[in-house]
Amino acid sequence: MLDSVKITRRQSEIRQELANLVGKEKPTADETRSMEGLDAEYRQNETRYRAALIAEDNERREAGAELETRSETEWAKVMSGFEMRQVALALDEGAALTGQTQEIVTELRSRGGYRGVPIPWEALEKRAGETVASGAPDPIRTAPIIERLFAGSVAARMGGQMVNVGVGEMEYPVTTSSVTAGWATSETGNVTGPSAYTTVDRPLAPDNTLGIQMRITRKTLKQAGGALEQAVRRDMNGAIEEALDKAVFLGSGSSGEPTGLFAGASGWGIAETSVGAAPTWATFRSEVVDFITGNAATGPGDVRLLIRPEVWDTMDADIWDAGSGITEWDRMTAALGGVTMSHNALADPAGSPLATSAVLTTTAGGVAPFFVGTWGAIDLIRDPYSDAQSGGLRLTALTTMDVTISRAVQTRILTGLQ
Repeated sequence: MLDSVKITRRQSEIRQELANLVGKEKPTADETRSMEGLDAEYRQNETRYRAALIAEDNERREAGAELETRSETEWAKVMSGFEMRQVALALDEGAALTGQTQEIVTELRSRGGYRGVPIPWEALEKRAGETVASGAPDPIRTAPIIERLFAGSVAARMGGQMVNVGVGEMEYPVTTSSVTAGWATSETGNVTGPSAYTTVDRPLAPDNTLGIQMRITRKTLKQAGGALEQAVRRDMNGAIEEALDKAVFLGSGSSGEPTGLFAGASGWGIAETSVGAAPTWATFRSEVVDFITGNAATGPGDVRLLIRPEVWDTMDADIWDAGSGITEWDRMTAALGGVTMSHNALADPAGSPLATSAVLTTTAGGVAPFFVGTWGAIDLIRDPYSDAQSGGLRLTALTTMDVTISRAVQTRILTGLQ
């Protein structure tokens, strides 16, 4: 029992005893001493009660913090035991799922409908101890699978936040009104009147489905063993990562693609600046100043930049100070919070002279510049007919995604970098 509860009960008993003693017109000496003792104990218990509440409040906070994170911790622990190899064999040979893999699949099925086997997003994470080059070993000598190369997620490095939605849509209300402030012009004058608090919704809708197809030969299934686990997971992770990064920035909003930052810039109100010249630090610095004056950043260290490798080539060859050898690239990287290069997330240079684009983002008040929504888990489906003659396994992974921004002032786009 909590100390505060015990003290409360004792205080109630003291009040009852005092009520009986106070009701007597001529209390005896013992009864008078008893009243004095009960009164002193009552006042002492008040102090103890306050101390008990403070101590128990701290305990409740600690216990509450543990309860808030316990489910996530337990889920992550169970997720570390998920095996992609069991899923592949279940789809190919009808083998029964066991252990933590079976528990996770059962849990995901209870939350939504899947035609195939649901694969949690955490299962595509690269586990500790894995190497990029390991794969299906040869039974005679160990040989790596030469896998496709995918860079780390550009969307994550540019400050994007992934949001997993169970069902339905998710909206992010963004404030569009401003609070007005003003001084009273005279002793009896009124201050500035109130302005209406208005918001605009940034929805994430399950309208775009991405599909990843994989073919696994019968020979690989028979000789790969446990190494197939890492190969399938990494390959699927890389393929989804590459398609996602491209959609976040270059998605057309048609033909099944979500609307990316470039296609949605005008509708979302993202500022676009046409440079029409070679990239220099002064060009990017003026955009950083706009971030700061728009209350989106406190300094250049808060700003991230996404460029193509050709921009780095041009700026690194542009010597700003011949005496010291400092280039425009050196000046820029020394000031900005991070520079990311990608040939996948930005369109190829085009035009005459060749020109490309760049994206600047910042995280203001802990809010990401854009959100990437995913719905449920990855639905892994087997195609039993396409490779039936060769005994191979063809898998299709389906996932639903969408992209939206938060505040338009946290993103800026530069075009015409020659």
